[in-house]
Amino acid sequence: MKQLLDGVWTWSVFDEARQIDFNGYWVDTGSARALIDPVPFDEEALARLGSPIEVILTNKDHRRSAAKARERFGAAVVAHALDRPLVDVPVDREFTDGDVLAGALRAIHLPDQKSPGETALYWAARRLLFLGDALWGKPAGALTMLPPAKYKDVAAARAGLQRLAALDVDAILMGDGAPILTGGGDVLRRTLAGLR
Repeated sequence: MKQLLDGVWTWSVFDEARQIDFNGYWVDTGSARALIDPVPFDEEALARLGSPIEVILTNKDHRRSAAKARERFGAAVVAHALDRPLVDVPVDREFTDGDVLAGALRAIHLPDQKSPGETALYWAARRLLFLGDALWGKPAGALTMLPPAKYKDVAAARAGLQRLAALDVDAILMGDGAPILTGGGDVLRRTLAGLR
């Protein structure tokens, strides 16, 4: 585990098939501690940081080690209402667009993505954006969409991502790929402009 920013830690599992890191995050917003898309984790390392009260899933496929975190820490698993019936682990609570999770993370639903409930998490006070599968951090320092075969309608998926254009962002932490710790807003704007 490594600290990326104040109150934000990460750990990764390398996926050989995709040649990309799958990332999990531990976050302390000052109001609550949460895990975001947790990949397999070291229980002792997380316990030292402080037990999370929520496990937030950004999409149906990022359940990863959510059930283990729920069992080990008693944390509530939360998923978007559209993904809740598609997640194969117990979901304790659902959220929808605009809801605030862990006291500071605003849910931004991104329509027409691979997962019906694909959601970005925006921490406005920190200018920090968490992305699940909406965009990958590959190659490092860049943002890319998933392969076209992952979408029902690529044009609609591109349009759905435009909701992110209005956000004031500095750091972008992806579920898959290399995080962008500074200057992420410029990278995001260029990426979205290229998807119009």
